[in-house]
Amino acid sequence: MFVDRVELYVKGGDGGRGSASFRREKYVPKGGPDGGDGGRGGSVIVRADANADNLAGLTMKKHWKAKSGEPGQGAKCHGADAADIVLLVPPGTIVRDRDRGNVLKDLVEPGDEVVVAKGGKGGRGNVHFKSATNRAPRQFEPGEPGEERWVSLELKVIADAGLVGLPNAGKSTLLSRLSRATPEIAPYPFTTKHPNLGIVTVGDGGFVLADLPGLIEGAAQGVGLGHEFLRHVERTRVLVHLVEPFPADGSDPVRNYHAIRKELAEYVIPLTDKPELVCVSKAELTGAEEVQRRLAADLGREVLLISAVTGQGLARLVGEVARVLAEIRREEAQAEARRKPVEFPTEAAIRTSDFKTEAVASITPPEAADDPGLGG
Repeated sequence: MFVDRVELYVKGGDGGRGSASFRREKYVPKGGPDGGDGGRGGSVIVRADANADNLAGLTMKKHWKAKSGEPGQGAKCHGADAADIVLLVPPGTIVRDRDRGNVLKDLVEPGDEVVVAKGGKGGRGNVHFKSATNRAPRQFEPGEPGEERWVSLELKVIADAGLVGLPNAGKSTLLSRLSRATPEIAPYPFTTKHPNLGIVTVGDGGFVLADLPGLIEGAAQGVGLGHEFLRHVERTRVLVHLVEPFPADGSDPVRNYHAIRKELAEYVIPLTDKPELVCVSKAELTGAEEVQRRLAADLGREVLLISAVTGQGLARLVGEVARVLAEIRREEAQAEARRKPVEFPTEAAIRTSDFKTEAVASITPPEAADDPGLGG
């Protein structure tokens, strides 16, 4: 089961209370206070893990509460800190405060994490309250309560390339042919209801290819599952647009292409600025070449003709995707190299930057300067 949105209640553990204890030892009269501090409560942490692929593991438990810290004890013994709870989510997960709506953190890279509910600090024991006028303090602090809130986790699939197009355009079949992914395939539309990921091998490297659920007209306005599908397109670097040459409903393939582009442009975050490779699928059908020529003439650029059944044009498609991704990475590396590091002046530089020396008139009379008895 693929889950890309979940709400959780999280609570950090309370801090342990401090101890009000006094030293009781033979031959040590008036030993004084020796109450230790309480331990820190556990925190709830959300961490991106490369081995997680969706949020299904968090659907069986909605409430996550960390344990409280142990109370302090005598002999200045500190209470034990409670262990943290770490929730593993896929990279690309956005963590939001459900009630306030603000983004706590966007977990993009594996290892990124955010503390969603911090554990309470342990209370101080009575040893901290002794003074010259209060030699036997009985005061101690209770532990601080841990944070609590409802958080919303939303996954946006991170893939190098994404397959888009109308339902039944052959996206799932193409993914299964290019990778070892096993998406559901059937001869009817809307077979794919959630993104499927696969790794396409190219030489010594490769890239991640995502089969994104089929879009329909009006998806940008929320028709069908439009927003649920479109948000997964946000993080893909390259779009591979599949156009079915002979749709089952008899619609025009060229018009279908422009309908999908319109939905991408009208989304909350316009997605039409992403590099796009246009392909006419199902090349094994008679007349697919004519559709390819019509679409290429309409767009004024090259349109690939592929077939996931016979393998026609697949090597060319993989090579083009790898080439575009290499150009994107090269441009990102050049932009990173051009970015100059921010230099902060040191304290000594700040102090001496405005320091100036100016010649001042001598306060010693000229005749006194010539007297050898003056000047020591």
